Amino acid sequence: MQATLHQLKVFATVARHRSFTKAADELNITQPTVSSQVKHLANTLGLPLFEQIGKQLYLTEVGEALLGTCRDIFDRLENFEMQVADFKGMKRGKLRLAAVTTTKYFVPRLLGSFCATYPEIDISLQVINHQQLIQRMTENEDDLYILSNPPKDINLEVQKILENPLVVVAKSDHPLAEKHNISIQELNGESFISREAGSGTRRAIQELLNKHKVSVRVRLELGSNEAIKHAIAGGLGISVLSQHSLFAKELESELAILDVREFPIERYWYVAYLSSKQLSTIAQTFLEYLLEQSQF
Repeated sequence: MQATLHQLKVFATVARHRSFTKAADELNITQPTVSSQVKHLANTLGLPLFEQIGKQLYLTEVGEALLGTCRDIFDRLENFEMQVADFKGMKRGKLRLAAVTTTKYFVPRLLGSFCATYPEIDISLQVINHQQLIQRMTENEDDLYILSNPPKDINLEVQKILENPLVVVAKSDHPLAEKHNISIQELNGESFISREAGSGTRRAIQELLNKHKVSVRVRLELGSNEAIKHAIAGGLGISVLSQHSLFAKELESELAILDVREFPIERYWYVAYLSSKQLSTIAQTFLEYLLEQSQF
């Protein structure tokens, strides 16, 4: 197969955007040039790489296979560049991280001290919901993943890095706010604000409520902890949140952690990566740093 790295880069960019126009914009070349490079690559293979259905561009089966090969090639080249820098006594390169939304309360602090130690490392951090992270994981788009509910159906290397207790939160003037040692059954019938479907937090809460035969009335489904906190403060119901997402000033003014038996739910944050993945020098360095900072 006589294909150039430039052709592979152009193809991979089109595949990522599912658009010749967006690929041309990113690569700062003309759309006809993009089309020509992809056409030459397809002619080399003797098979089409894309098919267009309506206005949507799709990868063919061979296109999907080539995209996986491209990712492997680019990862290896990037890792080699990092190894060369390492041989020269420098830690230089790019680290790609993906983390679920609640980690925004502590991951930036970890990254701050790491970047101060290794200023030549560039970091790409995607803060997304659980389902989006799993999608990126299946497509091998990042080096490391930080999440609270590692999937069982993906072959991963997983290690605990931090406790993530889930607590019941209500408006500070809620009738239960002044009570202690509250039975979980007292939550029966309460208006409840839930995370979106697919959230690991939501699953953990539902399992506990089902275990104790407690039924709450889901009044709202929201996709972020910030939105949930505002809804609680607005008197729309109670919720269960990661304690990491709560601040003392909020608890003093508008929110209260309820003293409910069976809570907090013991959960943890994990760092994970695909078992089949060869970690780059930079990713390995950050992993070791995380584990040094770990409580475990």
